[in-house]
Amino acid sequence: MTLDFSSLLPKLPPITLAIGIALGLAGLWPQSWGTFSKKYSKVAIQTSIVLLGFWVSLEQVARAGAAGLAFSTGAIVLVLAVSWLLGRLLKTDRDTGTLLSAGTAICGGSAIAATGSAINAAAATMAAATAIVFLLNAAGVYTYPLIGHALEMSDRQFGAWCAVGVHDVAGVVGAASAFSQEALADATVIKLTRVLWIVPVALLLRRMSRDRHPEGGAPKAPFPWFIVLFLAACGLRAALDGMLGSGTVAPWADAARTAATILLSIALLLIGTAISRSTIAKLGWRPLVHGTALWVIVSVAALIASRALL
Repeated sequence: MTLDFSSLLPKLPPITLAIGIALGLAGLWPQSWGTFSKKYSKVAIQTSIVLLGFWVSLEQVARAGAAGLAFSTGAIVLVLAVSWLLGRLLKTDRDTGTLLSAGTAICGGSAIAATGSAINAAAATMAAATAIVFLLNAAGVYTYPLIGHALEMSDRQFGAWCAVGVHDVAGVVGAASAFSQEALADATVIKLTRVLWIVPVALLLRRMSRDRHPEGGAPKAPFPWFIVLFLAACGLRAALDGMLGSGTVAPWADAARTAATILLSIALLLIGTAISRSTIAKLGWRPLVHGTALWVIVSVAALIASRALL
């Protein structure tokens, strides 16, 4: 009996995420390794996205990019409005609500870090918001493919829904790869159109919070250059297809996808280790309810929109 690695590959991201969470909850991952995990999980995620660019065609980028712009814009407006209402209803700390808005609307922990710097949020507030987003992101990796298959969604529908509803880039790629390879291409492109909003949204949220942080410094929202490299990889694939033929380049593209999935799996393992019992114990009920309700509302709205429009 031989092991079919190609069939195992889509299952790797959720498996390694589960292993990471188990290590974190069991206290088997030293807290002193937290900086290492955060740094190298980010490097692994961004490298995997660039590698996926060599696998995704420019035609897929153009098709998904157009849909992604509309879906992303609608999702951001919805998140900001709903989060404001939830903050009023639950009386959530305003900085926490702002960070949860950024994490849900854009790209999880990266958006929280950028926005937290922009509004001078306290470290404890940023840690709580990040923990909530990580928990919900992990839930999305497992629940989205199950729901998508149960509802018999098409690859395009699932790709759009996943890209809007799941918080982090790694979570989107992990969930989409577990659904289908076609959905993975659309989900990656649409999610990256959301990531591009990180700078303007951080600036907007900083302006909205200026009454609470009048002495705040300039926002530190770095431009996500890995998206440029992703598009460059797509262009390189198209150029090589033209020079050598798609049949010659296809095995290289498949190898790039395999490497991307392995790197993503490593990143998800490292991300999972950040979810510890002490982290969960420190979460207040208001931020947790706020973040969860926001995620559910956006997920339902995105599900309805993707099924109706695609």
